[in-house]
Amino acid sequence: MRHGQPAPLFQRLSRYYLLFTGGFGCFLAALAMLENEGMPRVWIGYLFMLATITLYAFIGLVSRTSNVAEYYVAGRRVPAMFNGMATAADWISAASFISLAGTLYLHGFDGLAYIMGWTGGYCLVALLIAPYLRRFSQYTIPDFLAARYGGPHHGRIVRIMAVAATIIVSFTYVVAQIYAVGLIASRFTGVDFSVGIFLGLASILVCSFLGGMRAITWTQVAQYIIILVAFLIPAMWLSAKHSDNPIPQVAYGKLLPELGARERGLAADPKELEVRAIFLRRAQDYARKLEGLPGSWDTGRFEAQRQLDVAKQRNASLLDIRNAEKALLAYPKTAEDAAGAWRTARDHNLRRAAPPVPHAEPFVARDKAASDNKRNNFLALVFCLMVGTAALPHILMRSYTTPSVHETRVSVFWTLFFILLIYLTIPALAVLVKYDIYTAMVGSEFSHLPTWVSYWANVDKLHPLISITDINRDGVVQLAEIAIDGDVLVLATPEIAGLPYVISGLVAAGGLAAALSTADGLLLAISNALSHDIYYQIVDPGASTQKRVTISKLLLLAVAFIAAYAASTKPADILSLVSAAFSLAGSTLFPALVLGVFWQRATRQGAVAGMVAGFCVCLYYMVHANPILGGSAAGQWFGIAPVSAGIFGVPAGLLTMALVSWLTPPPGRDVQALVAHIRTPET
Repeated sequence: MRHGQPAPLFQRLSRYYLLFTGGFGCFLAALAMLENEGMPRVWIGYLFMLATITLYAFIGLVSRTSNVAEYYVAGRRVPAMFNGMATAADWISAASFISLAGTLYLHGFDGLAYIMGWTGGYCLVALLIAPYLRRFSQYTIPDFLAARYGGPHHGRIVRIMAVAATIIVSFTYVVAQIYAVGLIASRFTGVDFSVGIFLGLASILVCSFLGGMRAITWTQVAQYIIILVAFLIPAMWLSAKHSDNPIPQVAYGKLLPELGARERGLAADPKELEVRAIFLRRAQDYARKLEGLPGSWDTGRFEAQRQLDVAKQRNASLLDIRNAEKALLAYPKTAEDAAGAWRTARDHNLRRAAPPVPHAEPFVARDKAASDNKRNNFLALVFCLMVGTAALPHILMRSYTTPSVHETRVSVFWTLFFILLIYLTIPALAVLVKYDIYTAMVGSEFSHLPTWVSYWANVDKLHPLISITDINRDGVVQLAEIAIDGDVLVLATPEIAGLPYVISGLVAAGGLAAALSTADGLLLAISNALSHDIYYQIVDPGASTQKRVTISKLLLLAVAFIAAYAASTKPADILSLVSAAFSLAGSTLFPALVLGVFWQRATRQGAVAGMVAGFCVCLYYMVHANPILGGSAAGQWFGIAPVSAGIFGVPAGLLTMALVSWLTPPPGRDVQALVAHIRTPET
């Protein structure tokens, strides 16, 4: 084959993965038969987890290496199609597999910002960065930035800053992946959430620790196959169930008008209005309590104590006494605690009181100003996700693994193709699941609720993933009485659709594969940046190749356990964590990468100033405008949500870098020659 791709390797890999796909199909069929024969569900979950983790461990063992080029960039010999599959698996993280369909289910059209931003971002990778990085032929992103902005003697500060940015961005991202691993493992094995995190961590480490990029690449190809099968089967089943057509993208267009009619009917239903009115009254009660602080806190504490005393004096049932004790224990300890808790409860009830957002209508709001604000946030999020994608270190690293620049370009095409197989299905799946719930569950009796509701409600008792409560006590499920966390929707889809439990295990395996594949790449990006760019390039330039790889493995272990601990604290939902990583990446690295390729006048001082300015503006806005981080929504600039902080960070980085570059001497001839070299088409 042309451009250095060995035909025997491609053919051998094709044969191996075809055999793997066939074997995986046989494994699914065997589990389906065992379920039909009465095998307990928990054992099916165990078998799925055990089989997939064993597979990844086997690939890691077979691919173990101590060679620097193999460990960092898989020997630069991965064929374009397989590199595309591996990159797609690296890219389709837990946020894409688990959370994205749930976001579209909850927010309708507005959730499409994620699909548009992430897909468009990969187009930027293809056009602006990936081929030029491969032309440079190094190991890491800080390598490129250090050489571009000063060479081996003057690029140290740029290298250190690029390493810092890589660590911050990748660590934020990897915590979200490990959180998803804990969610899946706890649901399908019954272990505690924190234990599930460390079980998944063991699987991550086997691949990345033993074989680096080589092991991760071949594992990610297998993981992509599992992701694709796991995502398509439930979507195709629901598609056939509701439209007699197994192609979800076709059913999507047919069901949207029917879903819209059902939404309009529910919006005007008297029972739905009754439930929403109850939530509104609750919100108003909390608002009055907030206005009456601190007196209302004293009154409430006295009332909770009185209720307990009355229950004991009247010899109430043990259950009533325990409930009164729980109410007293749960009561806020101080007026400040009460203010935070009541404010959260008020906002929660206000959201539940609002009518459902029509799925297909964009930027629905109470007035034009609010609608314009939604549109602006939509466009800002698309922008941040695009530039963030084009600057993610663990994705850009994969451009180093192909045999040539031509193969890198072809690989980007395959990556987009494999990503779109999933991304074109996600909006369809969201509509299919919403249609199923709106038509099958809404209006049913509480006594006939399916068992999966209680399963998912008990996965995380502190923050229930699903809650269905009879608010108006009529015994019938109303839409307003259903609260679903977006992170649970895809994992629960097989049970919602009435599929055999073996498909639930398959979807869990797909979600696990998505989280593990991305976590592998992120951890390797962090450890390689520390071992290659800090230890080898700065601390010990004379280190042997064996020592460099050993240091990388030890650092990978340390970072993995720190990330697992951070994930065990449940810092935020998956999509919020991931989105923050994109804004930080775009603000810090995107200006230096793009101007470094396309503007010879860009200087080291400009790059340093641009990275600092972009990062500081982005981080400041996230903290300043995010109530979770101690800020206030009232501090938002132009009404832009903190998740889109990159809309301010990226221009700040670009303008600062351009201004400082013009005010400082131009780079030397060696740097300008490097820029000319990486932009020269390969012959």
